[in-house]
Amino acid sequence: MKRGNKTYIWQQSDWPHWHYDLQRLSGLLAQVHHTQGHLLGRMHGLGLGLRDQATLQVLTDDVLKTSEIEGEHLNPDTVRSSIARRLGVDVGALAPADRHVDGVVDMVLDATGHFDQPLTAKRLFGWQAALFPTGYSGMAAIQTGGWRNDASGPMQVVSGPVGRQKVHYEAPPARLLKAEMSEFLLWFNTYQEPDPMVKAGLAHLWFVTIHPFDDGNGRIARAIGDMALARTEQSAQRFYSLSAQIQRERKNYYDMLERTQKGTLDVTDWLEWFLGCLLRAMQGTEATLSAVLTKARFWQRWAGAPLNERQVKLINRLLDGFEGKLTSSKWAAIAKCSPDTALRDITDLIGSGVLMKSDAGGRSTSYELRPLD
Repeated sequence: MKRGNKTYIWQQSDWPHWHYDLQRLSGLLAQVHHTQGHLLGRMHGLGLGLRDQATLQVLTDDVLKTSEIEGEHLNPDTVRSSIARRLGVDVGALAPADRHVDGVVDMVLDATGHFDQPLTAKRLFGWQAALFPTGYSGMAAIQTGGWRNDASGPMQVVSGPVGRQKVHYEAPPARLLKAEMSEFLLWFNTYQEPDPMVKAGLAHLWFVTIHPFDDGNGRIARAIGDMALARTEQSAQRFYSLSAQIQRERKNYYDMLERTQKGTLDVTDWLEWFLGCLLRAMQGTEATLSAVLTKARFWQRWAGAPLNERQVKLINRLLDGFEGKLTSSKWAAIAKCSPDTALRDITDLIGSGVLMKSDAGGRSTSYELRPLD
């Protein structure tokens, strides 16, 4: 690290006094606020039951994608069930609990569900410990429930094979963390930026720049950003997933982060990217709302149908966006039943008009939901 040349923003003499061109951001901020207002209006018009389903869908996506950004793939059924248990939403049969999944879910729900409570070091320690319930990240033992101590050397963000790794960023040394985090938490809990959306973008950037933990910094930074957004809406219900949008734009996210952390304290470019990503996340929610409404109409139509637990599970998978083609062999694998039982389930649903054979070609017959009238 080039200490004399002040490679990173935390080495600048005016750190952490952020500045940005609010006038340049004003048009984008107006779009974000307008889209947010439209979205909140649509959600309030749905009714409590559908709002709960939409929130469940968005939070499931949020938990899955915030982990995928870090290269970790969680089981969607387990995540959905974990969230449903905590929200008290009925989704039929629940998947078995997984303490690792539960930890990510607990962090996201605490951040958004208790947005009005102060963010403290103790609370952050709890989040990070919940993400790593065994005290390990992969095969490596890490410090949990406390700031990193840099016992193995400075905290660096690297990529590439061992021996030829590229250092993208080096965080402030461990001896500075207590003071750095005290300043950040005081700002987050008390200081009002000219626009709350700007504060969400700064909070994300500031935390991930300090990088106070051995692991989990990205996920916690996104949870803090979600907490700041929940404060702007004064609502624990989430109607869009910023993490899902960041995952779609993952390369741009990391490129912008690295450029910003090696730049000056003028973070207008970062905020412009963040607000644009936020706007695209809100605009993408239309698909989520459509899916929730389609699902509600479907179950209203088939409310009296005598369906078994396997059929309900597979129909919900189709309604939630089944990847690929649903064949009898996939049905048997997902429902954990014999091929003969799977075929009976499918034949019964075709006979009652719930399913139909797909027109798509292929070696195996595939099935899809019959469109509602």
